[in-house]
Amino acid sequence: KVLVAFFSRTGENYNVGNISKSNTHIIAEMIAGETNGKLFQIEPVKPYPDEYRACVDIAKTEKENKARPAVKEDIAAEDYDVIFLGYPNWWGDLPMAVYSFLDEVDLTGKIIVPFVTSGGSGLSGTPDTIAALEPGAEVREGLAVRNTNAADAQESVEVWLTDLGYLG
Repeated sequence: KVLVAFFSRTGENYNVGNISKSNTHIIAEMIAGETNGKLFQIEPVKPYPDEYRACVDIAKTEKENKARPAVKEDIAAEDYDVIFLGYPNWWGDLPMAVYSFLDEVDLTGKIIVPFVTSGGSGLSGTPDTIAALEPGAEVREGLAVRNTNAADAQESVEVWLTDLGYLG
């Protein structure tokens, strides 16, 4: 069983403009569609502001303070074998809401497959961070998609999933 858990943010985004569906969400839907996975959005209880600069200020303060913002809803992650975990790259790191999610779930014995959207930083060291946070899980090769081409990433997603053995 496959879970596609992702954190994303709508509103004004860097290099993209004002969006109602994020690049991370678009990629998550592609993965769920190809793997018959269940989509689960990691959402902070207190949403980030729509305005880009205000969001950056809050997110940067959270990162500096190693904050763990409360997230809505829980998912029975133990019911899944493979967890695709998606997020935007924020300063070479996971958004703090993803840390909150990982603090709340036990992914021991699970396979975690990260995917990230970014302006060009790619995965950075985030797979290693995930492996450190979930030492009982196996972290597989991730996928990085540039924010400017997420809608055109279907082929890249399919090749990546095939290479990992989840398609074909």
